[in-house]
Formats: sequence, C-alpha cells, structure tokens
Amino acid sequence: MKKFYYIYVLQSVKDKNFYTGFSEDLKSRFEQHMKGLVESTKDRRPLKLIYSEACLSKTDALHREKYLKTFHGKQFLRNRLKSYLTG
Repeated sequence: MKKFYYIYVLQSVKDKNFYTGFSEDLKSRFEQHMKGLVESTKDRRPLKLIYSEACLSKTDALHREKYLKTFHGKQFLRNRLKSYLTG
C-alpha cells in the first residue's frame, strides 16, 4: 500500500479564518490541532477540517501546500468551497 501525504485546510469556528497545513498522518495532526498542541492554531480553536487532498509524493504535497497559501491558491480554495462557505 502506498503512503499518502496530506494537505489540509482548517477553519476556525472562532474567527472564521483558514489554516493550511501538511501532514503524513491527517487524523493525528487534526487531533493535535484540536487539543491545542499546535502553536499557530491553539488560540483559534475550535477548528473544522473543511478540505484535504492526498498526494503520493511528499514533494508534490509540499508544493501544493505552498501554492494553497498564495493569493491564487486561496482563490482556488474559495471557488472550490463556494457552496460550503456561502451556506
């Protein structure tokens, strides 16, 4: 079985802002965020996992994470999640 590398987007219920990250174990990484063990999101809890992608290559996943943090990447996410974000 191939190993996957995950790019994910969390949304803070508190401030509605996004956090984009990378992990080899999405479930345990999300649990770390929810327990306040991640410095960049601990004061923004509770969080919702609103988007994820899986890649077969760590390099591809890291490039994708970097892209999603750019202006164009954020536009892509807003278009992709349009119906979710508008309710």
